[in-house]
Amino acid sequence: MYSLDAAGGWAVTWAAVKQPCSVHGLCGKNAVCEYQPSLRCSCVPGYEMVDRRDWRKGCNPTFSLPAANCSASSEKRFTFVKVASTDFYGYDVGYNSSVTFEYCKSLCLSMCSCAAFAYKKDGTGQCYPKGVLFNGYTSPTAPGNIYLKVPSDLNAEAPPPSMALDCTLNGSDAAIDPPTYVDTYGALRSGPNLSYLFWFAAVLGFLELLFAATAWWFMSGQESMPSSLEAGYRLVMGTQFRRFTYRELKKVTGDFNEVLGRGGSGVVYRGVLDKTTVVAVKELTNVLQGEEEFWAEMTVFGRINHINLVRIWGFCSEGKHKLLVYEYVENGSLDRHLFGEDNSKALAWRERFKIALGAAKGLAYLHHECLEWVIHCDVKPENILLTRDLDPKIADFGLSKLSRRKAVGDGVQLSQMRGTTGYMAPEWVLGLPIDAKVDVYSYGIVLLEILMGSRITEQRTVDGKERLQMSQIVQALEQVVASGDVVSLVDSRLNGQFNPRQAMEMLKISLSCIMEERSSRPAMDDIFKALIACDDEDEHPAYLL
Repeated sequence: MYSLDAAGGWAVTWAAVKQPCSVHGLCGKNAVCEYQPSLRCSCVPGYEMVDRRDWRKGCNPTFSLPAANCSASSEKRFTFVKVASTDFYGYDVGYNSSVTFEYCKSLCLSMCSCAAFAYKKDGTGQCYPKGVLFNGYTSPTAPGNIYLKVPSDLNAEAPPPSMALDCTLNGSDAAIDPPTYVDTYGALRSGPNLSYLFWFAAVLGFLELLFAATAWWFMSGQESMPSSLEAGYRLVMGTQFRRFTYRELKKVTGDFNEVLGRGGSGVVYRGVLDKTTVVAVKELTNVLQGEEEFWAEMTVFGRINHINLVRIWGFCSEGKHKLLVYEYVENGSLDRHLFGEDNSKALAWRERFKIALGAAKGLAYLHHECLEWVIHCDVKPENILLTRDLDPKIADFGLSKLSRRKAVGDGVQLSQMRGTTGYMAPEWVLGLPIDAKVDVYSYGIVLLEILMGSRITEQRTVDGKERLQMSQIVQALEQVVASGDVVSLVDSRLNGQFNPRQAMEMLKISLSCIMEERSSRPAMDDIFKALIACDDEDEHPAYLL
């Protein structure tokens, strides 16, 4: 909002966003936003402005990084420039906790896609390699420093170019200065045009009275939660992300009375919005982030929308209370249908293939299509929910960023990891950096269980005395592929009613997913393409052997 000052010039007296640096992409790529005291954008060392008239175009590097052989003599060819009290939110190409600074540095050196890394020296040893330098900001309260990857021979000591972001109207400068918005109201005094001041004061006074009356009415009606909250619930019906109060969710769930399920990340309760809409309310445990970081993660979750992902409708963050509100998925989790004892309710082959295809599609979206790269870290049948039509929806994605982890030497304590025994990739145990291939491994196990109708961890020797090790299972599966006889492997409850070509393709994909060397595992989008290639849904055949 602008108003005339005493000299007849325009001044900013109010703004909807009081911290413009939090606006996505305000300063463009490879640039940081800061207040000095007015809003200012500047290129990071080693970069230069693309267009001085438009900061949204960001900065370009004055050097080039090779696209291959990044690990060869990287320490000699590259160095890191420290930019203190600075961070770039999002676009991480990995995440590691409880690691040393030198380990984080060497990790970035070995990654072709790593342009910089953020490291928090607060005792947690959190390392964030960055693939893209976007949403940069500098602040004395920033949790750590950013270290830019540049060639060793680059002179990055010169001060980076910068420019204040000012608004100019009719030739008069009106600098946007977020820390002094309140003070600017006091700058309004008599000037050459008093009518503007009069009308501005009148409108402002009316808005203040309206706000006070609305606040009083809202607070007075909190006990009964009448129609004032129903409007908020209708926003959820319009798929708009919103924040709930703990008091609201306590009433919605009937004081957290009906438990739908329990897991490593928290307890899920049944709730009802607007007297008709059933929701699932998850009370999170072991949340590491503070209020501001938790809000930032929620803004990312709120933008994720895919037919094969459980939709998050909102959240609550009040002190120790951290809760998520999900859409309710009618048919429960896959494990109840896949491992149930009632043979008459066993999933048909067409339904199994549809579930495998949909789960792959959802994970491919998280890995390759999201604005920010998301790793699930706990893919298992319990986290694949089924709709009324048995379409799959993946739940609990993104919660790995909110989980508390504890250090054990150079690794991570397994009881605090995002993972379940039997579905965890070898990287977890070996303490290696975690990437999307851990989800690929877990998906491979789930795919095998869909095929076989039983848990991999329950496979036993012929005499039934000992459980098979993973290496023994892989060896047996390879023999099935070599012989081409997949009949003995498919769930016997199907009574031979399945598609042999699809079953063999699922088996081959599973074997490629559970390779011990993660570089040998396929990407989720390749898995989805392989499955869709053998989907003969258009023909609708009778799946008979």
